[in-house]
Amino acid sequence: MTKQRPYVLSIAGYDPCGGAGVLADVKTFESLGVYGLAVTTCITYQHDTKFAGVHWLSKKKIKNQLYPILEAYNVAFVKIGLVENLEVLSEIIELLLGYNKEIKIIWDPILKASVGFSFHKKISKKYLKHIVDSISWITPNWEEVQLLTSEKDAIKAAEQLAAHCNVYLKGGHNVETPATDMIWINKKLDILHPSEISELEKHGTGCVLSSAIAAYMALGNSQHKSCELAKEYTYRFLVSNKTNLGYHS
Repeated sequence: MTKQRPYVLSIAGYDPCGGAGVLADVKTFESLGVYGLAVTTCITYQHDTKFAGVHWLSKKKIKNQLYPILEAYNVAFVKIGLVENLEVLSEIIELLLGYNKEIKIIWDPILKASVGFSFHKKISKKYLKHIVDSISWITPNWEEVQLLTSEKDAIKAAEQLAAHCNVYLKGGHNVETPATDMIWINKKLDILHPSEISELEKHGTGCVLSSAIAAYMALGNSQHKSCELAKEYTYRFLVSNKTNLGYHS
């Protein structure tokens, strides 16, 4: 009989082309051997190179999806992606911790679509502090960490967040050291160098990385090892084909 897989929950947007959001997360979960659950925060109108708009689900509809999932399954790891604003995110986190105060939350702060559409133009510092004090990980890229903190130096911005939670700073947007990521675990910095650098780009790589971190931790790996393995998985995703939509394996 097959061994019971751990449950990992994605709370994110619905991308019809499957490259990002809950569809990408569940593909990642399945590929890595955990059982993926998904709650949708919005419906996007897009494909891999065009973003036409978004329909946000109300807080009530998001919570109504969450209640039966949290009641039925022992969820210890959650990846959160696209949400309407930090107030909604804060309420989602409070609900999760109300069910399990030990739950590990990985937040991928999607502030802008890869094709340039901005989701969040204003960041509430009050809600941001509550959020980063409540979660386990945040996985911003260089632009996102600057927008979140209003600090122009991305590394200093990440250090500010690292005072509250663990940080995975994605280096894909860093022209000086491309694909070199930085992680802060318990405020201690480590560098994740790429074994190879891919010139290929994919829609949804941030979603894949953060959901892979959650999956590897759910499988019992250390936080550091989970980050290393997730980086390797994301590289395989990047080089899986020459299109903008990656394959999971």
